[in-house]
Amino acid sequence: MSKSLSILGGMAVAGVLAAGGWYASQHSEASLITAAQAQEASAEQSTVQTLPDVVLGQEDAPVTVIEYASYTCPHCADWHAGEFPKLKAEYIDTGKVKFIQREVYFDKFGLWAGLIAQCGGDMKYYAISNMLYDKQREWIGDGKQQTIVNNLHKIGLQAGLTKDQITTCMNDEKRAEQLVATYQKNASADKIDATPSFIINGTKYSNMSWGDFKKILDDDLAKAAN
Repeated sequence: MSKSLSILGGMAVAGVLAAGGWYASQHSEASLITAAQAQEASAEQSTVQTLPDVVLGQEDAPVTVIEYASYTCPHCADWHAGEFPKLKAEYIDTGKVKFIQREVYFDKFGLWAGLIAQCGGDMKYYAISNMLYDKQREWIGDGKQQTIVNNLHKIGLQAGLTKDQITTCMNDEKRAEQLVATYQKNASADKIDATPSFIINGTKYSNMSWGDFKKILDDDLAKAAN
């Protein structure tokens, strides 16, 4: 089961990014990003630099798995709890699969989570990302802005980030614009309409059982070996 990607293409960047000075009022004197700034960012979206993928596993692995997922998608959290550990142990850690996660943003909360995930750089990205999925219900809590931002702040601290690092990342307007631009470019190119979705060696797949996922991987590995 997947979450429908209803905001693809027509997503209003301002609606996703705009937080006024709310995060900042909790943790800093600077504002995260204003609605006016986000509207301007939307108008200039074509000029925003997109970000490279963060690779987990060997760069030259014969099979590439790209997952499109949202930190606020329950089915994505379920996949990371159940299937991802098997994928990592059997295929990524053994050099058979190169894994790439591409973030999808349904709402500003998912984007804020993305800013936290990216805050520790590439070396900490997947560790923090996994924490966000593992603790999804906890950090979303009652769904209120103050609850969510405070809980994301706690996750950042648990991941070894400093308070200053977290505040800087959560107020990084340029990075937020780049994350949204990267999401829009990649999801549009791959025609992503739900999360989680997967691109395995160039072919798109919907969410599936581990047995079906494993069969696709094994078939592609056999082709690569011939």
